[in-house]
Amino acid sequence: MAPLIDMVFILLIFFMVTTVFTRETGVEVNRPQASSSQDLDKKSLMIGIDPQGNVFVEERRVDLLGLRAIVERRLQVDPDRNIVIISDEESRTGALVQVMDECRLAGGTNIAIAAKKAQ
Repeated sequence: MAPLIDMVFILLIFFMVTTVFTRETGVEVNRPQASSSQDLDKKSLMIGIDPQGNVFVEERRVDLLGLRAIVERRLQVDPDRNIVIISDEESRTGALVQVMDECRLAGGTNIAIAAKKAQ
């Protein structure tokens, strides 16, 4: 019985170590469609904007000044990290521009806007 329990724990540890965790924005958005959309790598920093213009990072609502600090910290760890803004198609363009501006002021250079692939 003991070797069976040991084997289960080893398998559990193996799956935990090999699992890839992606951090989402924490808000459900309806992304606009674009025929020229491309896939990016999984280690991107995801920033969500809901229809009311609220900004979310890693399932937390943040204000614009807090967003700049978060982006600066993430870019200190990995300066080449992509920043993906997932904006709802019903949100204001002004909110998207403000988020992009804060990301650039924080030192972000690889900024992308998420979209669904058009059929």
